[in-house]
Amino acid sequence: MKILGIGNALVDILIKLDNEDLLNELNMPKGSMNLIDLQTRDEVLKKLQSEKFEMTTGGSAGNTCKALAYMNVPVGFIGKLGDNHYGQFYEKEFKQSGVESHFIHTPNNHTGTAVTFITPDGERTFGTYLGAAVELNKNELKKEVFSEYSYFYAEGYLVQNHELIENAFAMAKFLGLKTAIDLASYNIVHAEREFLSSLIDKYVDIVFANKEEAQALTGKSPEEAVKKIGEKAEISVVKSGSDGSYVAKEGEIIHVPVQTKLQPIDTTAAGDYYAAGFLYGMQNGKTMEQCSKLGALLAGEIIRVVGTNLDETCWNNIKIRAQKI
Repeated sequence: MKILGIGNALVDILIKLDNEDLLNELNMPKGSMNLIDLQTRDEVLKKLQSEKFEMTTGGSAGNTCKALAYMNVPVGFIGKLGDNHYGQFYEKEFKQSGVESHFIHTPNNHTGTAVTFITPDGERTFGTYLGAAVELNKNELKKEVFSEYSYFYAEGYLVQNHELIENAFAMAKFLGLKTAIDLASYNIVHAEREFLSSLIDKYVDIVFANKEEAQALTGKSPEEAVKKIGEKAEISVVKSGSDGSYVAKEGEIIHVPVQTKLQPIDTTAAGDYYAAGFLYGMQNGKTMEQCSKLGALLAGEIIRVVGTNLDETCWNNIKIRAQKI
């Protein structure tokens, strides 16, 4: 099982807030993803220049691909970078992680960034400047790259580029790859519900969603939503926070409770890491329940830190624990 991911190649700029005042000022609903332009991005960073911040590689599918690489799953990633220090940082980090990079470079734009506001409850809200990432287009998708892989994984944020994401899934299916999507932010799912539903119906084998995204897509509760999505996809997964997760496969629905309840420091990449753990389980022939537990294992570790990176000691511990699931 060799996985190819595609997504917005973004550098996360992580800022911890003491309260939600700034989110209200910027008119950003807590927990949402909001597209901003370069001027707004720079104005926000200037306003917060006295605050401490961290910088990590980001983008939903990019996070999943890096986590898979650290779990020793063969994985590649397609994304577009600008010719600036953010792009250099992104490429260096991916090379070190072991992801096979299929980056497309554009010298005339900036690498995308996601200013990530972390409120005291650990929830994250994104002010995303897509930059070069938004220029990725269907003509840059290469069959020779896709044909090297057996699974294709895309982030739902790409759904705003209908032509790109539909052509990517069509190419993957034509070449015989199993396909998966993570639905991304609930506000995007709500805005693109009709298109997403059609995309899943035509091309997608595995769907990952949290309860808000599943509700935005189906209008139903997690257990009902996983069943409805499962009528279209081979496997559907709905994560329901402290209530655990629901998995549907071939008409059978299981509920996997949370093993250990944790107070998150930062929920950035929790869903991305869950998908990585689940796909790792599939690669190793695990049951759906075991795959869900592996997803929860990785998600539970990333919410203990600020950002999207875990150190070597943590990864070694995860691998040891994963063997026991």
